[in-house]
Amino acid sequence: MDWQSLEHRLSEELDQNIQIESVQQLGGGDINQAYSINCAGKPCFIKVNQANLVDMFKAELAGLNEIAATRTIRVPKPISCGQVNNHSYLLMENLNLKRGSSCTDIMLAKRIAQLHRIIQAYFGWFRNNTIGSTDQINDPSESWPDFWRLKRLNFQLQLAAEKGYTGRLQKKGALLCEQLDAFFIDYQPQPSLVHGDLWAGNAGVSEDNEPVIYDPACYYADREVDIAMTELFGGYSANFYAAYNDFFPLDAGYKVRKTLYNLYHILNHLNLFGSAYASQAENMIEQLLAEVG
Repeated sequence: MDWQSLEHRLSEELDQNIQIESVQQLGGGDINQAYSINCAGKPCFIKVNQANLVDMFKAELAGLNEIAATRTIRVPKPISCGQVNNHSYLLMENLNLKRGSSCTDIMLAKRIAQLHRIIQAYFGWFRNNTIGSTDQINDPSESWPDFWRLKRLNFQLQLAAEKGYTGRLQKKGALLCEQLDAFFIDYQPQPSLVHGDLWAGNAGVSEDNEPVIYDPACYYADREVDIAMTELFGGYSANFYAAYNDFFPLDAGYKVRKTLYNLYHILNHLNLFGSAYASQAENMIEQLLAEVG
Protein backbone atom coordinates (compact mmCIF):
# COMPACT_ATOMS: atom_id res chain seq x y z
CA MET A 1 0.00 0.00 0.00
CA ASP A 2 1.19 3.51 -0.87
CA TRP A 3 0.45 5.16 2.47
CA GLN A 4 1.23 8.68 1.24
CA SER A 5 -1.31 8.34 -1.57
CA LEU A 6 -3.83 7.03 0.96
CA GLU A 7 -3.22 10.14 3.07
CA HIS A 8 -4.02 12.36 0.07
CA ARG A 9 -7.19 10.40 -0.76
CA LEU A 10 -8.46 10.45 2.82
CA SER A 11 -7.69 14.16 3.19
CA GLU A 12 -9.80 14.92 0.12
CA GLU A 13 -12.61 12.52 1.05
CA LEU A 14 -12.88 13.56 4.71
CA ASP A 15 -12.08 17.25 4.06
CA GLN A 16 -9.33 17.45 6.66
CA ASN A 17 -5.59 17.05 6.79
CA ILE A 18 -5.00 13.33 7.37
CA GLN A 19 -1.60 12.04 8.42
CA ILE A 20 -0.82 8.37 8.96
CA GLU A 21 1.56 8.41 11.91
CA SER A 22 2.27 4.68 12.31
CA VAL A 23 1.60 1.39 10.50
CA GLN A 24 1.68 -2.12 11.99
CA GLN A 25 0.93 -5.17 9.86
CA LEU A 26 -1.34 -7.74 11.51
CA GLY A 27 -1.43 -11.49 10.94
CA GLY A 28 -4.25 -14.02 10.77
CA GLY A 29 -6.05 -13.16 7.52
CA ASP A 30 -6.36 -15.69 4.68
CA ILE A 31 -7.80 -13.28 2.11
CA ASN A 32 -6.60 -9.73 2.84
CA GLN A 33 -3.62 -7.96 4.30
CA ALA A 34 -4.52 -6.16 7.51
CA TYR A 35 -2.89 -3.27 9.33
CA SER A 36 -3.34 -1.24 12.46
CA ILE A 37 -2.63 2.40 11.67
CA ASN A 38 -2.64 5.62 13.65
CA CYS A 39 -4.61 7.96 11.43
CA ALA A 40 -4.98 11.63 12.40
CA GLY A 41 -4.39 10.68 16.02
CA LYS A 42 -6.95 7.86 16.05
CA PRO A 43 -6.28 4.09 15.94
CA CYS A 44 -7.79 2.58 12.81
CA PHE A 45 -7.94 -0.83 11.18
CA ILE A 46 -7.46 -1.22 7.44
CA LYS A 47 -7.85 -4.17 5.07
CA VAL A 48 -5.89 -4.11 1.83
CA ASN A 49 -6.09 -6.20 -1.35
CA GLN A 50 -5.68 -5.94 -5.10
CA ALA A 51 -7.32 -2.97 -6.80
CA ASN A 52 -9.74 -5.14 -8.78
CA LEU A 53 -11.29 -6.44 -5.52
CA VAL A 54 -12.64 -3.07 -4.44
CA ASP A 55 -16.24 -4.32 -4.91
CA MET A 56 -15.58 -6.94 -2.23
CA PHE A 57 -14.78 -4.16 0.23
CA LYS A 58 -17.73 -2.03 -0.93
CA ALA A 59 -20.04 -4.97 -0.25
CA GLU A 60 -18.53 -5.46 3.19
CA LEU A 61 -19.01 -1.76 3.95
CA ALA A 62 -22.66 -2.07 2.88
CA GLY A 63 -23.04 -5.07 5.19
CA LEU A 64 -21.58 -3.20 8.15
CA ASN A 65 -23.96 -0.32 7.50
CA GLU A 66 -26.93 -2.68 7.13
CA ILE A 67 -26.23 -4.30 10.49
CA ALA A 68 -25.44 -1.00 12.22
CA ALA A 69 -28.74 0.47 11.04
CA THR A 70 -30.66 -2.19 12.97
CA ARG A 71 -29.20 -0.96 16.29
CA THR A 72 -29.14 -4.56 17.51
CA ILE A 73 -25.43 -5.34 17.74
CA ARG A 74 -22.24 -3.34 17.41
CA VAL A 75 -20.03 -3.50 14.33
CA PRO A 76 -16.85 -1.55 13.53
CA LYS A 77 -17.72 1.83 12.07
CA PRO A 78 -16.47 2.10 8.47
CA ILE A 79 -14.54 5.26 7.61
CA SER A 80 -13.52 4.95 3.97
CA CYS A 81 -13.42 2.46 1.13
CA GLY A 82 -11.85 2.72 -2.31
CA GLN A 83 -8.76 2.32 -4.46
CA VAL A 84 -5.28 3.77 -4.18
CA ASN A 85 -3.00 3.00 -7.12
CA ASN A 86 -2.70 -0.81 -7.25
CA HIS A 87 -4.62 -1.52 -4.07
CA SER A 88 -8.17 -1.48 -2.76
CA TYR A 89 -8.89 -0.89 0.91
CA LEU A 90 -11.51 -0.71 3.64
CA LEU A 91 -10.70 1.58 6.58
CA MET A 92 -12.60 1.17 9.88
CA GLU A 93 -12.40 2.17 13.50
CA ASN A 94 -10.12 -0.05 15.55
CA LEU A 95 -12.04 -1.46 18.51
CA ASN A 96 -9.11 -3.35 20.06
CA LEU A 97 -11.23 -6.46 20.52
CA LYS A 98 -10.69 -9.21 23.07
CA ARG A 99 -12.13 -12.68 23.61
CA GLY A 100 -15.50 -13.05 25.25
CA SER A 101 -16.54 -14.49 28.61
CA SER A 102 -19.58 -16.42 29.83
CA CYS A 103 -21.38 -13.14 30.49
CA THR A 104 -20.55 -11.56 27.15
CA ASP A 105 -21.53 -14.79 25.33
CA ILE A 106 -25.02 -14.38 26.76
CA MET A 107 -25.13 -10.76 25.61
CA LEU A 108 -23.84 -11.78 22.18
CA ALA A 109 -26.56 -14.43 21.86
CA LYS A 110 -29.25 -11.91 22.74
CA ARG A 111 -27.94 -9.36 20.23
CA ILE A 112 -27.70 -11.99 17.46
CA ALA A 113 -31.27 -13.05 18.23
CA GLN A 114 -32.36 -9.42 17.95
CA LEU A 115 -30.54 -9.12 14.61
CA HIS A 116 -32.35 -12.22 13.38
CA ARG A 117 -35.70 -10.62 14.16
CA ILE A 118 -35.02 -8.02 11.45
CA ILE A 119 -36.92 -9.42 8.48
CA GLN A 120 -37.38 -8.63 4.80
CA ALA A 121 -40.00 -9.57 2.19
CA TYR A 122 -37.56 -11.80 0.29
CA PHE A 123 -34.52 -13.99 0.69
CA GLY A 124 -31.25 -12.55 -0.61
CA TRP A 125 -30.04 -8.96 -0.57
CA PHE A 126 -30.00 -5.81 -2.69
CA ARG A 127 -26.48 -6.63 -3.95
CA ASN A 128 -24.05 -9.50 -4.27
CA ASN A 129 -21.14 -9.82 -1.86
CA THR A 130 -18.46 -12.39 -1.08
CA ILE A 131 -17.93 -15.33 1.24
CA GLY A 132 -14.19 -15.24 1.78
CA SER A 133 -13.13 -14.10 -1.67
CA THR A 134 -15.77 -16.20 -3.47
CA ASP A 135 -18.69 -14.42 -5.10
CA GLN A 136 -21.91 -14.79 -3.11
CA ILE A 137 -24.98 -14.32 -5.26
CA ASN A 138 -27.91 -12.70 -3.48
CA ASP A 139 -30.54 -12.35 -6.21
CA PRO A 140 -33.88 -12.01 -4.37
CA SER A 141 -36.17 -15.03 -4.14
CA GLU A 142 -39.49 -15.70 -2.40
CA SER A 143 -38.58 -19.37 -1.97
CA TRP A 144 -35.92 -20.28 0.56
CA PRO A 145 -35.34 -23.84 -0.76
CA ASP A 146 -34.92 -22.46 -4.28
CA PHE A 147 -32.52 -19.79 -3.04
CA TRP A 148 -30.39 -22.28 -1.11
CA ARG A 149 -30.39 -24.76 -3.96
CA LEU A 150 -29.53 -22.33 -6.76
CA LYS A 151 -27.59 -19.47 -5.16
CA ARG A 152 -25.66 -21.44 -2.57
CA LEU A 153 -25.20 -25.19 -3.18
CA ASN A 154 -25.46 -25.31 -6.99
CA PHE A 155 -23.21 -22.28 -7.29
CA GLN A 156 -20.48 -23.84 -5.15
CA LEU A 157 -20.83 -27.23 -6.83
CA GLN A 158 -20.37 -25.61 -10.23
CA LEU A 159 -17.23 -23.84 -9.03
CA ALA A 160 -15.96 -27.15 -7.69
CA ALA A 161 -16.58 -28.85 -11.03
CA GLU A 162 -14.64 -26.11 -12.82
CA LYS A 163 -11.74 -26.78 -10.44
CA GLY A 164 -11.79 -30.50 -11.28
CA TYR A 165 -13.82 -31.83 -8.34
CA THR A 166 -16.18 -34.10 -10.25
CA GLY A 167 -17.39 -37.68 -9.86
CA ARG A 168 -19.08 -38.63 -6.58
CA LEU A 169 -19.18 -35.07 -5.24
CA GLN A 170 -21.13 -33.80 -8.25
CA LYS A 171 -23.40 -36.83 -8.60
CA LYS A 172 -24.41 -36.89 -4.96
CA GLY A 173 -24.53 -33.10 -4.78
CA ALA A 174 -27.00 -32.96 -7.67
CA LEU A 175 -29.15 -35.60 -5.98
CA LEU A 176 -29.17 -33.60 -2.75
CA CYS A 177 -30.24 -30.46 -4.59
CA GLU A 178 -33.09 -32.38 -6.23
CA GLN A 179 -34.32 -33.52 -2.80
CA LEU A 180 -33.76 -30.25 -0.96
CA ASP A 181 -37.45 -29.51 -0.45
CA ALA A 182 -37.67 -32.53 1.88
CA PHE A 183 -35.84 -30.55 4.57
CA PHE A 184 -38.57 -27.89 4.61
CA ILE A 185 -41.82 -29.86 4.61
CA ASP A 186 -42.86 -28.67 8.07
CA TYR A 187 -40.63 -25.62 8.31
CA GLN A 188 -40.97 -22.26 6.58
CA PRO A 189 -38.31 -19.77 7.70
CA GLN A 190 -38.68 -16.02 7.54
CA PRO A 191 -36.09 -13.94 5.66
CA SER A 192 -34.00 -12.78 8.64
CA LEU A 193 -30.98 -10.51 8.45
CA VAL A 194 -27.94 -12.72 9.04
CA HIS A 195 -24.24 -12.00 9.43
CA GLY A 196 -23.54 -14.78 6.94
CA ASP A 197 -20.08 -15.86 8.18
CA LEU A 198 -20.52 -16.05 11.94
CA TRP A 199 -17.63 -18.28 12.95
CA ALA A 200 -15.91 -17.41 16.22
CA GLY A 201 -13.14 -15.49 14.44
CA ASN A 202 -15.68 -12.87 13.35
CA ALA A 203 -16.95 -11.97 16.82
CA GLY A 204 -15.30 -10.35 19.80
CA VAL A 205 -15.76 -8.00 22.71
CA SER A 206 -14.82 -4.33 22.90
CA GLU A 207 -12.82 -2.76 25.72
CA ASP A 208 -16.10 -1.73 27.37
CA ASN A 209 -17.38 -5.36 27.21
CA GLU A 210 -19.74 -4.79 24.30
CA PRO A 211 -20.24 -7.74 21.91
CA VAL A 212 -19.04 -6.94 18.39
CA ILE A 213 -19.37 -8.79 15.07
CA TYR A 214 -17.39 -7.97 11.94
CA ASP A 215 -16.39 -9.26 8.46
CA PRO A 216 -20.05 -9.73 7.43
CA ALA A 217 -21.28 -11.59 4.36
CA CYS A 218 -24.84 -10.60 5.15
CA TYR A 219 -28.13 -11.22 3.39
CA TYR A 220 -31.69 -12.18 4.36
CA ALA A 221 -31.93 -15.89 5.05
CA ASP A 222 -33.09 -18.63 7.37
CA ARG A 223 -31.53 -17.50 10.65
CA GLU A 224 -30.33 -21.05 11.20
CA VAL A 225 -27.48 -20.43 8.74
CA ASP A 226 -25.78 -18.18 11.31
CA ILE A 227 -26.21 -20.56 14.23
CA ALA A 228 -25.00 -23.48 12.11
CA MET A 229 -21.85 -21.55 11.18
CA THR A 230 -21.09 -20.92 14.86
CA GLU A 231 -20.87 -24.70 15.29
CA LEU A 232 -18.71 -25.44 12.25
CA PHE A 233 -15.31 -24.46 13.63
CA GLY A 234 -16.16 -24.17 17.33
CA GLY A 235 -15.37 -21.31 19.65
CA TYR A 236 -18.81 -20.49 21.06
CA SER A 237 -19.71 -21.60 24.58
CA ALA A 238 -22.69 -23.61 25.78
CA ASN A 239 -23.92 -20.36 27.37
CA PHE A 240 -24.25 -18.82 23.91
CA TYR A 241 -26.55 -21.57 22.61
CA ALA A 242 -28.61 -21.78 25.79
CA ALA A 243 -29.13 -18.01 25.78
CA TYR A 244 -29.98 -17.87 22.08
CA ASN A 245 -32.64 -20.56 22.51
CA ASP A 246 -34.06 -18.69 25.49
CA PHE A 247 -34.38 -15.49 23.45
CA PHE A 248 -35.38 -17.03 20.09
CA PRO A 249 -35.87 -20.83 20.20
CA LEU A 250 -34.68 -22.87 17.24
CA ASP A 251 -36.92 -25.33 15.42
CA ALA A 252 -36.29 -29.00 16.22
CA GLY A 253 -35.28 -29.65 12.61
CA TYR A 254 -32.24 -27.42 13.02
CA LYS A 255 -30.21 -30.41 14.20
CA VAL A 256 -30.45 -31.86 10.68
CA ARG A 257 -30.47 -28.64 8.65
CA LYS A 258 -27.29 -27.32 10.26
CA THR A 259 -25.35 -29.84 8.16
CA LEU A 260 -27.16 -28.62 5.05
CA TYR A 261 -26.15 -25.05 5.83
CA ASN A 262 -22.56 -25.82 6.77
CA LEU A 263 -22.12 -27.82 3.57
CA TYR A 264 -22.10 -24.47 1.78
CA HIS A 265 -19.11 -23.29 3.79
CA ILE A 266 -17.22 -26.56 3.39
CA LEU A 267 -17.76 -26.43 -0.37
CA ASN A 268 -16.48 -22.86 -0.31
CA HIS A 269 -13.40 -23.97 1.64
CA LEU A 270 -12.88 -26.69 -0.95
CA ASN A 271 -12.96 -24.08 -3.71
CA LEU A 272 -10.73 -21.63 -1.83
CA PHE A 273 -8.22 -23.88 -0.11
CA GLY A 274 -8.19 -27.20 -1.95
CA SER A 275 -8.80 -30.92 -1.76
CA ALA A 276 -8.42 -31.30 2.01
CA TYR A 277 -12.13 -30.46 2.24
CA ALA A 278 -13.36 -32.84 -0.49
CA SER A 279 -13.99 -35.88 1.72
CA GLN A 280 -15.72 -33.77 4.36
CA ALA A 281 -18.07 -32.30 1.75
CA GLU A 282 -18.87 -35.75 0.33
CA ASN A 283 -19.52 -37.18 3.79
CA MET A 284 -21.86 -34.31 4.66
CA ILE A 285 -23.81 -34.88 1.45
CA GLU A 286 -24.12 -38.60 2.21
CA GLN A 287 -25.33 -37.80 5.72
CA LEU A 288 -28.00 -35.47 4.37
CA LEU A 289 -29.15 -37.92 1.71
CA ALA A 290 -29.56 -40.56 4.41
CA GLU A 291 -31.91 -38.18 6.27
CA VAL A 292 -34.30 -37.97 3.31
CA GLY A 293 -34.17 -41.49 2.34
